[in-house]
Formats: sequence, structure tokens, C-alpha cells
Amino acid sequence: MTKKQRRLISRRRLLQSAGAVGAAAVTGAGAGEAARAEPTVPSSTLAQPTSSQASEAQVAYQYLNVGEAESLEAIADHLIPADEHGPGALDARAVQYIDSALGGALQGSHDAYRSGLAAFDRYCQSSRGARFVDLSHGDRTSALIDVETGAASGAGVGFVGSSAAFFSMVRDHVLQGTFGDPFYGGNADFVGWDLIRYPGLRTAVTPEDQRRLESDELHPYRRSAYDWENFEKANVRAGRKERDHAD
Repeated sequence: MTKKQRRLISRRRLLQSAGAVGAAAVTGAGAGEAARAEPTVPSSTLAQPTSSQASEAQVAYQYLNVGEAESLEAIADHLIPADEHGPGALDARAVQYIDSALGGALQGSHDAYRSGLAAFDRYCQSSRGARFVDLSHGDRTSALIDVETGAASGAGVGFVGSSAAFFSMVRDHVLQGTFGDPFYGGNADFVGWDLIRYPGLRTAVTPEDQRRLESDELHPYRRSAYDWENFEKANVRAGRKERDHAD
């Protein structure tokens, strides 16, 4: 493995940093009711998951078009793949979470996704001769390293700002969709919390609970933080559904 290949963020580092996400909500989730953006394609537009562990059922997106969804799924699958340690970002429905949030709390990132994904595919075409989804595993890794380090540039590529900023945005949102509270549409079946062995929100922890937590004996709560009555909620529109979330 080359030094450049080792530079790409690893699954271990992603899982470690996910501990800071835990049960957290999306960034900016307390900003009040977000105006709904018009979908770029009809909600019937379909894209097929690329993870071997993802559901075989086709997925409908509201704010990502087919090409954008395919590229984002491939990026998310490469960042947090399903492997012998457990499921990955696609199993957690991280891309569905991002798509839904682009109509709500992440609405301000919609243009950045549209321009960034297009620029990324142009870079892959010009530097490696194919779209990201059609590259080999090794070429995907090296292309993502270029984006992460800000080296993805060239005539006609057209990243708005640094490619590193685009990588950071996507990485953060994939983490949110994989490890955030499932209330927002990601972390399906609590697979993200299971990966990092997050036991779920406790309003009180006894000394025995702490001992069991440290010894991995504490039975996890498989419930959203917003199932607790003492969490204040405000209505925010996300896609076609209205969800409550904490202020």
C-alpha cells in the first residue's frame, strides 16, 4: 500500500470520529421550519444501491437525480463499506438521509452537492477515463484522496472552492446519516449505533449501568432520543414528510 493510499480516511478513523456524532441531530436542525426546495427530479426517479449488503429494492430520491444519487451512493459505500465488521453507510440509508435533509435542514447544501458531484465526475473522467461509479476500487481510492487533499483540479473540472471542502461536507453528512439519530431517516435499524456500540440515550445512569457499559454488557436501547417526553420538539419539513426535532 502506498503512502498516498494510506492517506485516505480509514473505516477505523470514521468509526472513531463517529463517536462524536452518536445520537446527535443534523447540523442546523434547530433553525426552525425550513422552506421546501423543489425536487430536481420526480420522486419516482430510481437509483440502485451499490453495497452488497444494501436492500435489493430500488430507492426513490426526491432531491438527487439519478446520476447524483449513483455517485453519492458509491462515495458513501467507499467511505463506510459493509465488511466483516458489519454493515455500512448504504445499509444505514445514509444517502436517503442526505436526500431527505436537502429538502429541510441541509437545504443550503443542495447547490454544493449538485455542483460538487458534477465536478467530481468530470475530474474522474479527465484523470482516470470514467465516472467514479465505473472506476476500480483502487482508482476510487486514489480519486477520493485527491478530492480530500484538495488536489482534484484541472481545466474544466469546476469545483466551487476547494475539492477538500466538498469532501469534508460529504464525509460529515455520511457520518450523520450512518450514526445520527434514526429519527432523521438514517441509521436504519440502528445499524450505526450497533457498529460503535452506542447503548442509546439514558436519562439516568446507575453505577451498575456504568460497569455494564464499560464491559459491553449493557443492553442497548433501540429507540430514538425523541421518544423521550422531556425532549422539546419543533416541526421542520423534510422532503414530503414533516418530522419533529429538538430545538
